[in-house]
Amino acid sequence: MVMRLGNSKHWKSLIAATMLGGLVATAMPAAAKTLVIARDMDINSLDIHKSWCDTCMIYNAAVYDGLLALDKDNKLVPVIAESWTVNADQTVFTFKLNPKAVFSDGSKVESKDVKWSWERLKNIKGSPSDLASAIASVETPDAETVVVKTAEADSELLNVLAASYFGVVNSKVAESEGKATAAADAAQSDPAEPWFLAHSAGAGPFVLESYQPGAELRLKRNAKYWREPAKVDEIVIRQVGDAVAQAQLLQSGQADIAMNIDPETAKTLTGPDVKTESAPSNNFVYIAISPGAVANPFPMTADIREAISLAVDRKSLVDFTLGEGNGRLISVPFPLDFPGGSGHSIPDYNPDKAKELLSKAGHADGFTLEATYPKLNVYGVDFTLAMQKIQQDLAAVNIKLELKPVEFPNWREAANKDHIPLTFVFFAPDFYGTSQYVNYFGLAPDSTWAKRAGAATDPSFVLNDTKEMLAEALKSSPEKAEKIYFDIGEKIKAQNVIIPMISPNTILAYGSKVHGVRNSPSSNVPLYEITLDD
Repeated sequence: MVMRLGNSKHWKSLIAATMLGGLVATAMPAAAKTLVIARDMDINSLDIHKSWCDTCMIYNAAVYDGLLALDKDNKLVPVIAESWTVNADQTVFTFKLNPKAVFSDGSKVESKDVKWSWERLKNIKGSPSDLASAIASVETPDAETVVVKTAEADSELLNVLAASYFGVVNSKVAESEGKATAAADAAQSDPAEPWFLAHSAGAGPFVLESYQPGAELRLKRNAKYWREPAKVDEIVIRQVGDAVAQAQLLQSGQADIAMNIDPETAKTLTGPDVKTESAPSNNFVYIAISPGAVANPFPMTADIREAISLAVDRKSLVDFTLGEGNGRLISVPFPLDFPGGSGHSIPDYNPDKAKELLSKAGHADGFTLEATYPKLNVYGVDFTLAMQKIQQDLAAVNIKLELKPVEFPNWREAANKDHIPLTFVFFAPDFYGTSQYVNYFGLAPDSTWAKRAGAATDPSFVLNDTKEMLAEALKSSPEKAEKIYFDIGEKIKAQNVIIPMISPNTILAYGSKVHGVRNSPSSNVPLYEITLDD
């Protein structure tokens, strides 16, 4: 899913509830090995089933072990599930739990906890709840066996279950202390979110020590962890919004990892005590055109949309926003390293052809288009700089963009209500798998971007077969599924409603004593793997 940004009104009520209950803990003295991370925290919740942010993924994976995880090659590895089997139809998934797995209070992890956790995720109707939509039932024939059934074949379900939102919660503790519930009416009856701001109830390598909104998130090593103990005693994630400030903390030794460093700032990090690396990511930024937007001056036909795509100089956009070599060009809304994401041609920069198409559409003299976009700097891409570059490119073919930067909640409201003629936004995966992208960008009548692009007003761009193609992919072999996903990507690309631009590299910046820092599509940065020299 995607645009994981918090809601300020939501937070005011949560913070108030927390402070009234006396739940904000004071910082403990530094442990023997404390890992300090400087990060622009986007936390919207510490309730695993309501959280929806990049920092949330890091936290969830550190505190709540799941049944499965992804290794550095995006291959599934066992965690709480020591083994699993899948039936031939890919509709029944049976897991055997590791009998050694225990929660942070020492109690055993049982199948009832898995069932409770996943049913609460589905029923609480939080932002990540859609990830559990394929689950028809969770059965527990005994304390160490979990049987998950789906209504339709789902070859990606195991990857979905490796997402951090499927971590297992200690149901007894969450119910008795937090008053949490997994009942069908959990969306209305569950009051536990403020409790989770000060308590964790997982089987992960760390536990929550304290959280001070807008300041820091502090974790400590789980003394009763059932696998090999974490290599650091404490982790402190400090709120530092500015990349330059993060770099200064890292350079001075006050931080061990800086997580929001852009390529330009990375150039300032020098010396033997700091390491930086630019690594390909699964994230991307894209232009979106809404044929059904209320503010369109006239129909945004296929010729006009193609002209806009051809008029943008993608390579110079990378150089302008990130610097040469710090991002990959992308033409379909699937990560390049996901099934069906590679092998697609990049549209040529061709302003002459763009002018021909505009003339053919009856707009040789050009036109003005409203371009509202979220005022963000994501993955090192300053959206205002990017839009100014796109504005300059389109001006060369007589299309004038009226740039309107807004706060993210205002952007989302505009995109969903009257829609936006042309915008610029981003996407990041929740798990390793392409189905999430087809559901979001596939332009089927009920897909997110068909609705946002105004299909109810102008259905001309809708793709009526991508949903059926996805169903076929989910019951196919990996090789056949990859081919189907590739074909879906080509169909989306041809519509020029979603026009991907760049997959920015991730800048990993950390001290020379830090080891094991990497990216993961399911947990963002696996804290359990990080070590810190004395």
